Amino acid sequence: MGQKGLSSEILQDYGAQIKFYSKGDIVFKEDTIPRYFHQIDTGCLKMISHGEDGRTFTQGIFTDGQCFGEPPLVINALYPATAHVITDSQIIRLTKDSFEKMLLENSSMCHQLNLLLATRAYEKTKTNMMLTGQAPEIRIGFILDKFKANMECLENQKNQICLTRQEIADFTGLRVETVIRTLKRMETENKIEIRNRKLYY
Repeated sequence: MGQKGLSSEILQDYGAQIKFYSKGDIVFKEDTIPRYFHQIDTGCLKMISHGEDGRTFTQGIFTDGQCFGEPPLVINALYPATAHVITDSQIIRLTKDSFEKMLLENSSMCHQLNLLLATRAYEKTKTNMMLTGQAPEIRIGFILDKFKANMECLENQKNQICLTRQEIADFTGLRVETVIRTLKRMETENKIEIRNRKLYY
């Protein structure tokens, strides 16, 4: 989660196309070679990686207007995580060659990408600090705040958060049982609402 991505108009000027993905689809897999620059037009996805013990770790969640997976594309490295679609999404794709051509010909886009990468590194450090040694409610609240910050939310109303209990657990490093207990406590304190098993914050 972080600042918005690059200009979709300029991306399309260089031949970017929009591809539709259904919930549950994989955009790219961990340890594969990057071939496209990706940016979400509409929708939501998560970046997940797997530990040697088989545990799943959520590295980030991305929503409308955000790009994802660009660091390995820029440095010619393998993807360190898998991009897993959470809700039906439309994703802008630009080939690696066209992406590099765009950066060479547009100093403003190159500057925008530098700011984006720097912001993402900064936010990653803040997130790691917040999720280390904090109480479950603080960890969960932090993730909900970050997710909501990237949504077009209605003021003074609780908005639906499209995250499952398992996804919250993967992102915070908590057990699912702990997440469920903590959410129930937050509900009694009117910090969240649960309607038809869906989370509102």
